[in-house]
Amino acid sequence: MTDPKHAHDTDRGRYYTDPAGGPDLVSVTNVLGTSVAKAALMPWAVKLTVNWMLENRVEIVRRAVVDREGLTADLKRVHRDVREHAADLGTRVHARAQARVLGAPFAADLEVEPYGRQLDKWFAEWGVDFERDVVATEITCVHRRLGYAGTADLMIWLPTGPGGRRELWLIDYKTSATRPAKSVYPEFAQQLAALRFCEHVLLPDDTDAPVPPIERTGVLNLRRRSRALVEMPGDREAHRAFRGALINAHWHHAAPYSYPVVTPPVTGEPELAKAA
Repeated sequence: MTDPKHAHDTDRGRYYTDPAGGPDLVSVTNVLGTSVAKAALMPWAVKLTVNWMLENRVEIVRRAVVDREGLTADLKRVHRDVREHAADLGTRVHARAQARVLGAPFAADLEVEPYGRQLDKWFAEWGVDFERDVVATEITCVHRRLGYAGTADLMIWLPTGPGGRRELWLIDYKTSATRPAKSVYPEFAQQLAALRFCEHVLLPDDTDAPVPPIERTGVLNLRRRSRALVEMPGDREAHRAFRGALINAHWHHAAPYSYPVVTPPVTGEPELAKAA
């Protein structure tokens, strides 16, 4: 994703400032990051670290003797560096996509360009006319009553209905250097449903407008050599699941990190019972 206008990072993750006033709104991705277990994350991190160790085994043998502390720090950082680089790449791809849709210039970026070409091909395949078909790009959606907000990557008309009837899609871009273009995670449906059923969108002048009546939801997976629009069930059932995750996230973010210690109502050491 890009850096939305009203989003800011906190020690509890990303939140949005509401230009209409009132409390900050927790971001959709923050909710899912807090509440959805990432079962594949640990094996992925272990695999990355092991691969790094095998590729640098001579250095590891040397540093295990002369720089054990520094080596340990580097090993702990392997998966974090990869994850942060992937997040940064995703942000740059999103920025390129937004500029493409708006007809704005964008800086050359050799790492981003393969993903950008796949997006351009996807627009061409669907015969997209940006003026005619794009309703919004990178627009913030808010649900003040439930206390959350998020940013929709793309709202676009596509001829996917019966007889080529145009339908309004809510699409989220997903990038990966390793996963197949058809692969998705179940929580993507919750993310899309959360945005779809927001109360309002924020316009550039910070006023509200109703969320357009979205008919279908999906993720557009962009890879260096492939692409795929995968429809996801961002429906009311997924939204109910998201609301459960939201309650959990609100609880965790408000919970303290320390609690009082309970001690017995006695002073001194208890006297041991005498042996019979």
